[in-house]
Amino acid sequence: MKKTSNHRRQRGAALVELALITPLLLLLTFITTEFGRAMYEYNLVVKSTRDAVRYLSVQTPNSHIAEARNLMVFGNIDGTGVPLARGLSLANVPAGSCCTWQTTGANPLITTVTVRISSYTFHSLFPSVMGIAFADANGDLVFSDITATMRAPS
Repeated sequence: MKKTSNHRRQRGAALVELALITPLLLLLTFITTEFGRAMYEYNLVVKSTRDAVRYLSVQTPNSHIAEARNLMVFGNIDGTGVPLARGLSLANVPAGSCCTWQTTGANPLITTVTVRISSYTFHSLFPSVMGIAFADANGDLVFSDITATMRAPS
């Protein structure tokens, strides 16, 4: 009979343990999901920056800047469609400072082109979970400037 009474005392223990651990498991799930989304969108923006610098590296210096900006934001040189990442716009790629060419060296003379996306903001789906904020109060995480540099024809 001792086994039966012990079993009765333990009947609700699993349910109580589940109730205590579920919030922590949900928190870990949301954090992992948002971190994965942030990394995905960051890599998407980095790839579009690389595509734009690759495009400009075969163009005449100081030309095709508008097409490169469109390539960084929309993924095509026409500037049509939706932005590649949520929150990415042409405002993140200012025309005056997005694309710069530099000449270095003496013999041989090397020209490089650099493209930049500034202040890209990741918008979290869950600004906070159980009072724990992922980024700022709105759930926004601002990345530092994303740049890519490549050698251009001289």
